[in-house]
Amino acid sequence: MDKSKLYTRLFQVAYFIIGAAIVGLFVYFIVLLIGNHYTDDEKLVMSRTSVVVDEQGHEISRLYAENRDPVALKKIPKHVQDAFIATEDQRFYKHSGIDLRGVARALVADIMVGGKAEGASTITQQLARNAYLSNEKTWFRKFKEAAIAVSLERRYSKKQILDMYLNQLYFGHGIYGVQMASQFFFNKDVSELTEDEGALLAALPKGPNGYSPILHPQKALERRNVVLSLLQKNGYISAEESVRLKGMTLGLNVHKIQTHPEFDSYIDLVKQEAEKDYHIGNDELIRGGYKIVVPINRQAQAASYSAFKNNVYFHGSNPKQSPEGAFVLMNKNGGVLAAQGGRNYVLGSYNRVNVKRQPGSSFKPLAVYGPALDLGRYQPYSLLQDKNVSYGNYKPTNYSGQYTGEMTMYDAITISQNAPAVWLLNQIGISKSKAYLSKMGIHLSDKGLAIALGGLSKGVSPLQMASAYTSFDNEGEQTKPFFIQAIYDHQGKKIGEAHPATKKIFSKQTAWYMTRMLQSVMRNGTGQAGYSQVAIAGKTGSNAFTKEGLRDAWFVGYTPDAVGAVWIGYDQTNKDQYVTGSSNDAVRLFKSVVNSMPKEKALAFEKPEGITDLDEPIRLAGVTRLEARGVLGKYALPALELTWNESRDRRVIYRVYAEVDGKRTLKGEVKGKNTYRIDFVNPMSKETYYVVPYNSQTGKTGQASPSVEANWFSKL
Repeated sequence: MDKSKLYTRLFQVAYFIIGAAIVGLFVYFIVLLIGNHYTDDEKLVMSRTSVVVDEQGHEISRLYAENRDPVALKKIPKHVQDAFIATEDQRFYKHSGIDLRGVARALVADIMVGGKAEGASTITQQLARNAYLSNEKTWFRKFKEAAIAVSLERRYSKKQILDMYLNQLYFGHGIYGVQMASQFFFNKDVSELTEDEGALLAALPKGPNGYSPILHPQKALERRNVVLSLLQKNGYISAEESVRLKGMTLGLNVHKIQTHPEFDSYIDLVKQEAEKDYHIGNDELIRGGYKIVVPINRQAQAASYSAFKNNVYFHGSNPKQSPEGAFVLMNKNGGVLAAQGGRNYVLGSYNRVNVKRQPGSSFKPLAVYGPALDLGRYQPYSLLQDKNVSYGNYKPTNYSGQYTGEMTMYDAITISQNAPAVWLLNQIGISKSKAYLSKMGIHLSDKGLAIALGGLSKGVSPLQMASAYTSFDNEGEQTKPFFIQAIYDHQGKKIGEAHPATKKIFSKQTAWYMTRMLQSVMRNGTGQAGYSQVAIAGKTGSNAFTKEGLRDAWFVGYTPDAVGAVWIGYDQTNKDQYVTGSSNDAVRLFKSVVNSMPKEKALAFEKPEGITDLDEPIRLAGVTRLEARGVLGKYALPALELTWNESRDRRVIYRVYAEVDGKRTLKGEVKGKNTYRIDFVNPMSKETYYVVPYNSQTGKTGQASPSVEANWFSKL
């Protein structure tokens, strides 16, 4: 070949090489450009499982989009890393994101099957696909995958890529990442995995469902042994070790993710508070790896859940659908101990804890009796009017249909009489009542006396009622409820905590008087249903729908350190469905929950220092038997001794009267005794005598005894 032809050929080769290099550089530039375009560091930030725990550290729930607990690569044993590399990408440490040998093999496979096969993806490419792309099998998706893989290799070290990959992987059963997989399948930390256990985990990503050791143990065993063969083939383990490890069983110790539907209502309220008070939305909450400490009482939560499943507390007219319910219990500091938003509640559904209802008579202590006491014009034994009267167009009636003319506040609360409550609200003024309610966070547009009986246009929620009643249980201070005690980020740094907020509503004296009267409701009044050894004060409430049934049934009450509310009713009440039970069901349900809390049985209501206690009411009994006989009195002169049937209550005062010619004279009085002596009596007098019992609490007298004349035939 002459020199000219040789030079020509050399120039052609050179031009070809230069052209190929230029094309290659251009292609590489395009790859980098596309890779950089699609590579977003934020997408490599793995979602972390958030955990909700009680104050003792017991796990309540896990919140996640992907159930993952990221772990640093240095904590993953080398033999576990080797298992994944041998299985997924034997040349991981030798390529720059794309394994050209693997690509060649994949091209051959594509030609052989006449389609697109998935093979040849490196670990870096799999990370690119998992983080940025879908699983569609197209050439363009493969090109983007390769481009992103190259970009990742330029940005991160091999260890960083392997770290992200092992934490991104899906292992089936809702499990992501090797740490969570290790805990789920073997109930151990990833750092404790043995060679055969690591091989099993490496076997799963290819087909998490098909190779599940739980669902398909034989297939999982065969797949694990394939991984062990690859480890031996690539020099990670010896043939002897491979044989030994293949002889091992799967060795599962499955730690299944527990579901606790009894906590669902509570968890949803935790989520709402996280968003409202800590500005952590649900998407961030299920991805951010937070630790949320809640003030829940697990016994109370479980007991309330069980009670809500028991039809004995829920009676309705619709045989196909029993009434719904809501329950909330909080401590005096505001921490919510338990909450149930419905009988068949599921996460994210209609939570009735915050739904407003008509509270009925459970509203009386808040709207009428508490304010009346606090204003100082009335006392527990003040007499209230109990008559069937109208106030303009409004005419309240007593449920019993009976009216006594007047009764004490104490008794009106105990038996839940309506007429006295409305009369008293009219006396103190609606504006004064609403001012107290507004301080409690209950803002009403209502302007009528029906407020006294809980007849409200919009109603109040169980959570509002429980919070309002803390003002009685907490020496007049109302406490704002909270569901989150503290919250920590994934690095363990506290980023928020509850700061109990209180508001002065009533005086200590008013709160104590109300507690004593609401204890009477439980002992002698409408709260007697059911059994409990726990000290309870509280008030029932109901809202009539027809003569046969109710729209709402309530109980709001408290122990010495916990306050709660129960509502029972239909979401929509109509002629075909209404409550056929009574507020007794709500009372019994409340007692069943507090009975599950052992420490409550040891507590008693204690009177705060510096205030007056409330004695039990004095009950006047009529004097039916009176005798008057002559005796020797002072200086051995004639006297008269009166005796009558004895009262059990030693606080009753008896006033002794003498009457002659229609003129009555008070001779004296005696307290807690059934005898009285009148000195210097004229035996010839025509006076008659009688005794009248007197109640010092109410200032009212009882029925006079029969009149008697002196018996002078007894020996003087």
